Amino acid sequence: MDRESSLQRINELRKIIEYHNRRYYQLDDPEISDAEYDRLMQELVELENEFKNDKISQEKFPDILGPAASLSSPTQRVGAPPLEKFESITHQTPMLSLSNAFTEDDILDFDERIKRFLKSEDTVSFVVEPKLDGIAVNLLYEKGCFISGSTRGDGFQGEDITQNLKTISSIPLRINHTKGIHPPDRIEIRGEVYIGKEEFKRLNRRRIDEGDQPFANPRNAAAGSLRQLDSRVTAKRPLDIFCYAMGAVDGISFKSHWEFLQALSRWGFKVNPHVRQAKNIPECIDYFNTMTEERERLPYEIDGIVIKVDPIALQNRLGSVARSPRWAIACKFPAIQATTTIENITIQVGRTGTLTPVAKMKPVHVGGVMVSSATLHNLDEIEKKDVRAGDTVIIQRAGDVIPEVVKVVTSKRSGNETPFKMPDRCPECGSEIVRLEGESAHRCIGLDCPAQIKGNIKHFASRGGMDIEGLGEKIVSQMLKKRLIKDPADLYYLKKDDIMGLERMAEKSADNLLAALEASKNPPLEKFIFALGIRHVGEHVAKILAKNFSSLEDVMSATEESLLLINEIGPEVTSSIIKFFSQSSNVTIVDRLLKAGIAPLKASYEGPSTHLMGKTFVLTGTLDSLTRDEARTVIESLGGKVTSSVSKNTDFVVEGREPGSKLTKAQSLGISILNEDEFQRLVEEKE
Repeated sequence: MDRESSLQRINELRKIIEYHNRRYYQLDDPEISDAEYDRLMQELVELENEFKNDKISQEKFPDILGPAASLSSPTQRVGAPPLEKFESITHQTPMLSLSNAFTEDDILDFDERIKRFLKSEDTVSFVVEPKLDGIAVNLLYEKGCFISGSTRGDGFQGEDITQNLKTISSIPLRINHTKGIHPPDRIEIRGEVYIGKEEFKRLNRRRIDEGDQPFANPRNAAAGSLRQLDSRVTAKRPLDIFCYAMGAVDGISFKSHWEFLQALSRWGFKVNPHVRQAKNIPECIDYFNTMTEERERLPYEIDGIVIKVDPIALQNRLGSVARSPRWAIACKFPAIQATTTIENITIQVGRTGTLTPVAKMKPVHVGGVMVSSATLHNLDEIEKKDVRAGDTVIIQRAGDVIPEVVKVVTSKRSGNETPFKMPDRCPECGSEIVRLEGESAHRCIGLDCPAQIKGNIKHFASRGGMDIEGLGEKIVSQMLKKRLIKDPADLYYLKKDDIMGLERMAEKSADNLLAALEASKNPPLEKFIFALGIRHVGEHVAKILAKNFSSLEDVMSATEESLLLINEIGPEVTSSIIKFFSQSSNVTIVDRLLKAGIAPLKASYEGPSTHLMGKTFVLTGTLDSLTRDEARTVIESLGGKVTSSVSKNTDFVVEGREPGSKLTKAQSLGISILNEDEFQRLVEEKE
């Protein structure tokens, strides 16, 4: 390739790679495989290296080889040689910290303070957004090019981490030129660098495999990654960013914070999709409560929300006090991590025979809940983290599940801690404990192990299954001890005298339990499937099976071929279903349940409106009024389904902000395209 062709190819590759960066990191809608992307990047690196020491070409073609063009090349993201130390950068405007609120009353007080300062009772509008648990950074752009980046530091000066920030693919090296909103001459853009939950798990697994200590939490991992003197190390870490504020700016002005966020998005910066406008403080409180519930479902950690006065003119009038703006406040969620002491490590036997080590701890509040137990998963996990009875540990609670031990605080050890040893015999039945090849779990192989039977029956009677009210763990344990039951089907053959023979079970209680058993005999098909406890078949998969088969008999006789044709049913789930119904003992239990009067009902997925029954939707871009998961739920509740790709079988494509290539394909196929308002009207229609 001659010099002119090479230069043309460099320019072309940069544009192609930046386009695909935007599709992958900002629109979440990639068009090429990772391997193809790597090939393009490698080609660009090799071509740029050809001109690395060619001063004549660099001076002759500054738009391609000049300093500004080179600094904004996608190849800058692979990392640079190590620094001896970080230099300091002075922020053009201070990076103020936010004052905190913890309750609804605190939020109301914030609103009152604003009104008192403004000497007005007029309603103030706000912007509300998730408060990411990451690392705040300041990005400086001149003439649209990324010049430098720094940490918050003391709010006035931060560490120069420019090279590390360049490795984050979601940070534009050059601001997109957008019609009507040109990049300013100079602007500071503030954002939060973070690591997603799944990415954090993969990072820690890799570190453990390589013999390194795992990070305690995603925030620590992000902080450690940004403070690497060798940016090539940072480039290997799964860092991401959401941008949310501006500092100093020359050459452009905005009337509101919301307007600025829209400009940020158009310029190519990632703006959190959960950011919302709020007309008044009650809407801010509603948002706080909503995000409290959504918190655990987000793919990244948040520790609260931020409320900001929307009009820039009011922000300027309100100003700041000490190191906090008067016009913004951080509303914190209860902490989900805490430090406590392990008093003992016990073994819990699950319904599949799996032995799970459980840390019994000094009770501590975590995320607003008092907890005294935490899962240690398995022996491998205990050995990797070196967890011992007597250790001081950091524990973490996610959602409503049992907490887990994140890290041992080894500096607190006294020498009296006791290492854990997995027992040779099951603590429930005394049977042999085995560990199968390729598995991390130890299992009890006792066929009559009461812990497994008890677990199966508890699962069968659970709210997600048959929902048998009043059938608690203590009652099940008594029934097993007295040999009244040995499997779930036995529940429906119990007599009143059997139940009254249990401790603290009077006539009325026995009648209530029998009534609950009778009331459970007509469950929706998906609940009955879930109740059976088929491995890998949770509530979601059970619902999919119920939607695709007309009866329990059809599910039981389903072939491997018919199961694999169902979207979201893969080989592992298929194999588990086939094996379950090929076991004669399982079929016998199901037959006994049916003979006892159990009659699963084919679920009706028709809601008050059935005009979307059987319709196929594809979502593209970002919706403002609801998340993609919420849109999927709405569609499915009305009998429709959502797929990830556009085809001739697609009925509607719902177009959000910044739609991807799916929109172009839909247009070429003549498929109906709905904007967000049209979609809302469609789902609200009645037949």
